[in-house]
Amino acid sequence: MIENIWIFNGADSRFASGAFDDIKKAEEWISTNKLTGTLTNYPVNIGVYHWAIENEFFSPKKKEHTSPEFIGKFSSASQEHFHYEEGKRG
Repeated sequence: MIENIWIFNGADSRFASGAFDDIKKAEEWISTNKLTGTLTNYPVNIGVYHWAIENEFFSPKKKEHTSPEFIGKFSSASQEHFHYEEGKRG
């Protein structure tokens, strides 16, 4: 059972361009294609908003913190992530 997945977002992209169950596979693809962007580890079968609350990385403090717009755009710096420039981890 997969518990997390690595998602790559290229620089200035609106959508992910790769999803990997293994960081080594992801980094090989990033390196081969000399990509610039961010590789982020995402939990599977739970949204990041609720994952962050469950793991005490985030606590809603304002009413807008529970809105669909906020939840739909939510990301957490607590997620493991790496930055790449021209295929090399920075």
